[in-house]
Amino acid sequence: MLLVLLPAVVQAQFTFATNNGTITITGYFGSGGTAAIPSTITGRSVTSIGNSAFYNQSSLTNVTIPNSVTNIGYMAFCSCISLTSVTIPTNVASIGSEAFSSCNSLTNITVDALNSVYSSVDGVLFNKSQTTLTQYPGGKAGNYAIPNSVTSVAGVAFAGCTRLTNITIGNSVTTIEHGAFAHCTNLTSVAIGNSVINLGVSAFESCTGLTNVTIGNNVTSIEGGVFQSCTALTSVTFGNSVTNIGRGAFGYCYNLSSVIIPDSVNSIEDDAFFACSSLTNIVIPFSVAYIGRAFASCSRLSGLTVDTLNSVYSSFEGVLFNKSQTTLIQYPGGKAGNYTIPNSVTTIVDWAFGTCTNLTSVTIPDSVTNLGIYAFNFCSSLTSVTVGSSVTNIGSYTFQDCASLTGVYFKGNAPSVDMPVFDGDNSVTVYYLPGTTGWHSPFGGRPAVLWNPKAQTNNVSFGVQTNQFGFNITGSSNLVIVVEACTNLVNPVWSPVSTNMLDTFIGTNGTSYFSDSQWAIYPARFYRLRSP
Repeated sequence: MLLVLLPAVVQAQFTFATNNGTITITGYFGSGGTAAIPSTITGRSVTSIGNSAFYNQSSLTNVTIPNSVTNIGYMAFCSCISLTSVTIPTNVASIGSEAFSSCNSLTNITVDALNSVYSSVDGVLFNKSQTTLTQYPGGKAGNYAIPNSVTSVAGVAFAGCTRLTNITIGNSVTTIEHGAFAHCTNLTSVAIGNSVINLGVSAFESCTGLTNVTIGNNVTSIEGGVFQSCTALTSVTFGNSVTNIGRGAFGYCYNLSSVIIPDSVNSIEDDAFFACSSLTNIVIPFSVAYIGRAFASCSRLSGLTVDTLNSVYSSFEGVLFNKSQTTLIQYPGGKAGNYTIPNSVTTIVDWAFGTCTNLTSVTIPDSVTNLGIYAFNFCSSLTSVTVGSSVTNIGSYTFQDCASLTGVYFKGNAPSVDMPVFDGDNSVTVYYLPGTTGWHSPFGGRPAVLWNPKAQTNNVSFGVQTNQFGFNITGSSNLVIVVEACTNLVNPVWSPVSTNMLDTFIGTNGTSYFSDSQWAIYPARFYRLRSP
C-alpha cells in the first residue's frame, strides 16, 4: 500500500524531471515546515536538486536530503528565509553558487563526515580540505574569524549575512571572489590583509554599515563594484600595489570623504567614484594613464588636481583635461558659478559637466567642434549657455533635465543634433545670430529665435531725459538683454547695469527702454548689449 501511494504524495509536493534514468527535483509545492525529499520517485533514483528548486519557499523550516543526491543546483534553496538548518549527506559532490544564499534564519550547515568533497566547522560549509569557505549561514550572528587553512572565500559565500558584525580575514586568504560579502549590512569595518591578491567584483557591495576599509599591499585591482553602495563608508586606505580602480568600485558611497590614490594606480575606470557626494578634492598621481567617467555626480567635488609629472592628464583651476588641454574630461560637480572653457579645448567628452548642480552659466569657445552625449545633463542651476561658432554636432541628451536653463546662444551655423537634446528642459529658447544658416524653429525640440538686439541712437529716446541717459533697444520679441557699461575702451572692465526684456511690441519686434541714472558721475560711459 505504501509503495502505491508514495508517488501520488511525492507528486503533490514536488515537480521533477527525468534525465538519463535519474530524477532531478525542479520545484516544491508543499505546505512548508519540513520537506523530506525522497530517494526515489517512480522507481528512479533522485540524484539532483535543480537550480532554484526551492527558491523563495518562505515557510520551509527544515529539509531532509537523501544520500542518493549528488548535486545541489544554483540557488536551489535561495531565499528560504525560515530554513534553520541543513545537512549535506554523504554523496553530494557538487553545490551550486548561492544554493543557500539569503536564508536569513539558517544558522547551521552540517556535512556528513563521510562526504569526500565538503566539510563543515561550526555550522560553516567548506570544501573537504577546508581551503575554500563555500557558504556562511545567513542567520549566524556576531563576529567570525576565517580559519587560517582557508585560501579562498567563494563567490557570495557571506552574501546577505545581515547579522554578521565583524570579519577577520585569515592570513592565508589570497582570493575573495565575486559578491563574497555583498549586502552584509551590519558589517562595520574590514581589513583586507597583505595575503589577499584577488578581490572580486562586488565583493563588499551594499555593505551599508561599513565605515572604513583598509586594502592590503598585494591587491592589484579593485574590481568593478567592489564597494559600490557602501553608503556609510567614510574612508579607504589603499595598498601600494593597486594598479586599477574598476568600474563603479566606490559608486554611490555617499559619505566617502577621504581618498588618497596611490602612485601605483594607472587606471581609474568609468563611475569608479560615481555619486560620491562627500568627496571635496582628488589628487591624480603621475602614474595614472587612463581615467574614464570616474567622478561624475560628485556634487561637492570642488577640484581635481593632477600631478605635474603626469604625461597624459593635466588640470587647470580644478578642471580635468588631457595633457595638451584640447579635451575637457571632467568639471568638478561642486564647483559653482560661471565657467568659460579655455580656447585650447576642441572636445567636450560625454558627461563632462554631468550633474554639476552648482554651475550657473557656461561659455563654450569657438575652438570646440563637438559636445558629447549627456555633457551637461542634470545641471539643475545652469541658466545660460553660449555655444561657439565651430560646434558642428551636439550629442543626444546633452542638456537633459537642466531645469533652470532658459537660453542657449549659438554664435555659428546650426549644428547637427542627436535627438533628444533638451529632454526635460521646458523653459529653453535657442537663439541664433543674423547671417548664420541652417536654423529653423523648433530646433532640437525647442523654439529658435533670431538674436538681433539693437540700440536705437537716431530717435527721440536717445540721450539725457530727466537726469538719466537712455535709449530704446529693439529686436526679436521677448529677448532678454543685459546692458553693460565701462568707463574706457582701452582697458575695459564691463559691469552689468540692467536687464531688459523686449516685451513692448512695435510690429513684429519687441522693444524696451534702457536708462542709466548714474551716467553723470563718470567722465565717460560706454555701453554694450549681451545675452544673460
